[in-house]
Amino acid sequence: MELLQMVLPFQPQYHLKIMSRKYVIINADEVDSVDFSQVDETSADTIRYSVDGSKTFVKFDSDTTPSFLAGKTQYTHSEILTILATDEWTSDTPI
Repeated sequence: MELLQMVLPFQPQYHLKIMSRKYVIINADEVDSVDFSQVDETSADTIRYSVDGSKTFVKFDSDTTPSFLAGKTQYTHSEILTILATDEWTSDTPI
C-alpha cells in the first residue's frame, strides 16, 4: 500500500507531460541532423522507423521547437498514436 501511495501522486504529472509532448515525423535521411540533446530519444539507434524505413519521428517536451525541426508539422500525443496505428508504421508481420 505504501508503494501505491508513493506512485499515485506522480501519475497526473506524468500524464500531463505526455499530453503536452510534441512529435515530429522526419525522413530517415534527416536523422543525422537531429540534436539528440534536444529531444527525448537518445540516439539514432533508439528511434522507431516506419515499416519501409523511410521515416521516423522524434518527440520533445520543450515549449521551444528545436531549430532542426523548425517548419515541420508537429503532432499531439493522440495524433501521433493515430498515425502510428496505420499500415505505414505498424506491420502485421511478426518480427
